[in-house]
Amino acid sequence: MRLTTKGRYAVTAMLDLAYHSGRKPVTLNDIARRQDISLSYLEQLFAKLRRAGMVTGVRGPGGGYRLSRPASQINIADIITAVDESVDSTRCGGKGNCQNNQPCLTHELWMGLSRQIYDYLAGISLADLLARHEVQAVAERQDRESCKVTGSGDLS
Repeated sequence: MRLTTKGRYAVTAMLDLAYHSGRKPVTLNDIARRQDISLSYLEQLFAKLRRAGMVTGVRGPGGGYRLSRPASQINIADIITAVDESVDSTRCGGKGNCQNNQPCLTHELWMGLSRQIYDYLAGISLADLLARHEVQAVAERQDRESCKVTGSGDLS
């Protein structure tokens, strides 16, 4: 499986958004700071996530982004797909033209693995991840560290 930085960053940013959006819209600057992701890269990812209907932008003072539907209705596979990533384990991109325009000897093996990975990620929602103690602990630590960097006591 080849999951690039784009897919990983999109999932990380969406999980950060899900964790923080209950209070108020979340700015990409805040996500960038907490997750150490380039702001310009986040802008590109969120344009795709917005087009996919996963996030909604809120304009004006106090603006930012919110999830467009409950975290329980957004699964990890959908996030990865929204940013034009795939969970494909084949050399041929699933096209079956791996060897002289024909499937290679192990094509079905790698297709099966790709399906298993996709099904696994499709079965995990943002809400499922947020319910994990480890995720909560990391998010709380990031909030504390972010407040130290900005000098703000505000954990929003």
